[in-house]
Amino acid sequence: MSAESKTFEDIRAAVLSCHKSCTLQDKMKFYDSWAENYDQDLAILDYTAPCVAANRISSHFSGDREAAVVLDVACGTGMMAQQMKRHEFERFVGVDGSEGMMEVARQTKLYQDLKPCMLGEEPLPVLWGLFDLVVIVGALSVGQVPVSVVRELCKSTKPGGYVCMTTRGNQDNLEYKAALEAELKQMEGEGLWSCVEVTEVEKWERAVSEKEEGYIPGTVYLYRRL
Repeated sequence: MSAESKTFEDIRAAVLSCHKSCTLQDKMKFYDSWAENYDQDLAILDYTAPCVAANRISSHFSGDREAAVVLDVACGTGMMAQQMKRHEFERFVGVDGSEGMMEVARQTKLYQDLKPCMLGEEPLPVLWGLFDLVVIVGALSVGQVPVSVVRELCKSTKPGGYVCMTTRGNQDNLEYKAALEAELKQMEGEGLWSCVEVTEVEKWERAVSEKEEGYIPGTVYLYRRL
């Protein structure tokens, strides 16, 4: 089926198939096969997370954007880097578990480096305290990247640097979202970072679950390392 002829129901079936993949390796194989049409398919879902996250970062980041080094975790095809580029950020390092996704990201020519990593099973393949900005958009959710990874995001960030994270607010993800927010607050209590802003978005993307209709909500979290 060509990308042009796909319908919302086609994309919905693909996403549900991914969610049913049993192991992380199964999910990566699915993403490898999806990579070529991923951006077009998410456009059909009205997926707003990269745009919203980049806008929130831009409203708070006051440093030299051309010099800032951005770590794009679970970078996928490079959607987030493309949005950040529109806000004059220039230097990106991407990390992802799918070689197929990273190959599409490589073709954007936005990344100075792309590193393979099975998030949650392997440590982030970067030096601690190196990045002005660390982003993870779309991967912090049930069945994907475990909550524990947020500590590595914080460690990767320079003191004074920013960490931007997102998660979905649909019914199936509420338990994960609560665990994520508890960990973010725990780390704030430990003096690791401070909360800059939490942005609730009503129309995050079109719902694909059989339990929901219309659009599902999502949240953008922006923290600053102390």
